Amino acid sequence: MHLSESFSNTLCVSCVHDKQDAIYQWLKEKERAWTPFYTSVDIRDAGFKIAVVDTNLFPAGFNNLCEHGIADAEKFVQAAIYKRVPGAKNILIVAEEHTRNTWYLENIRVLESIIRKAGFNVKIATFLTVQPDFCNEAMSNIELETATGQTVKIHCFKRILNRIKTGDEKFDFILLNNDLTSGIPDVLKETNIPIYPSIHAGWHSRQKSEHFRYTNALMKEFAAIVNLDPWLFSCLSETVEDININEAADRERLTTAAEKLFSDISAKYHEHGIAEKPFIFIKSDSGTYGMGVTSVESPQDILEFNRKMRNNLSKGKSAQVISRFLLQEGVDTIHRIGDNPSEVCIYQVDNNLVGGFYRYHTAKNPRESLNSPGGMGFEKICPHSHQYGDCNPHPNTNIFDIYRMLARIAGVATSREIKSLETKAQ
Repeated sequence: MHLSESFSNTLCVSCVHDKQDAIYQWLKEKERAWTPFYTSVDIRDAGFKIAVVDTNLFPAGFNNLCEHGIADAEKFVQAAIYKRVPGAKNILIVAEEHTRNTWYLENIRVLESIIRKAGFNVKIATFLTVQPDFCNEAMSNIELETATGQTVKIHCFKRILNRIKTGDEKFDFILLNNDLTSGIPDVLKETNIPIYPSIHAGWHSRQKSEHFRYTNALMKEFAAIVNLDPWLFSCLSETVEDININEAADRERLTTAAEKLFSDISAKYHEHGIAEKPFIFIKSDSGTYGMGVTSVESPQDILEFNRKMRNNLSKGKSAQVISRFLLQEGVDTIHRIGDNPSEVCIYQVDNNLVGGFYRYHTAKNPRESLNSPGGMGFEKICPHSHQYGDCNPHPNTNIFDIYRMLARIAGVATSREIKSLETKAQ
């Protein structure tokens, strides 16, 4: 693992740590109302700046947490469920429908184990829209093997809903681990059971640009406390909608927006004496699983997209057509696992740290998306490495504390985002 000291030199980490008490008091006040049930927060550290680059409301990597983080998750999950539904006993996890992804199945297995060890009865269900043949059979469930060779039992949601309606089965709490990219299935609307995170916060309605609007506003407050430029903790961006990436005129519109963004980033680089060359990410504004993402080194690159690149940007998960794009300032990453670029991902339950991991990629460079197949890997980060010498630590505790603060800020931003989405849905 390589960690540059340039952030310490340029931003003066001590400036943040000298204000720790004030920062934690500010965070606690922001978290007082409520926070999302769980989140995963991707953070990029370029040495000269650290920024949240993505926040996921339906994290799918619990299998990448260390044993001590999972133990923390058990107590935080118990508290989070009871806070939302006092006295809850029976929990239903609603999973994604891509049951062929064995690593996702391992994630669901670990999540089920966490909730069970927290003292609840748990079942997993999916097949909200597509009904396999076995859903019509008496058992209406299937046992699938995960990536680690263990098994997980998946039930058919519609069959469970029928049993709920007849009084043969009872659930007090539904935990979504399905991002609802294709919309809210009617069967979920029919349950009349508390569902967290909100069904209105799936990718059918959520927008990255809106999330970062809330995040950047909070980063301004945070930066004011430590008397630093908020740009050092956030990303500049532009949003362009009604885009058909295969139309030359629309690519020209994207290019015009990229020119402005490159100019704004260059001005910040000049202000802070940064000699590196700017770059940007083009992302689906409602994307997930790293789909619909590419990086460009200049606006001209957009005009020169080949067919393969256009195809990658034309559709996202569940073949949803992408028409709205977020152009986001690229943040390089100084972290390495071996010789491979890596980035930090923080996991939270009710905004409480339960660990995280480094996401690395053997076929990407530090200026590309690491959340893509064909070489992606993970290395666990222990939230209690100072207590457990055998568990993987972050090499710089002071820097990791800043990552933790930024992740909590992203969690607060997400709570505001969810509230806005729920208000719009009323």
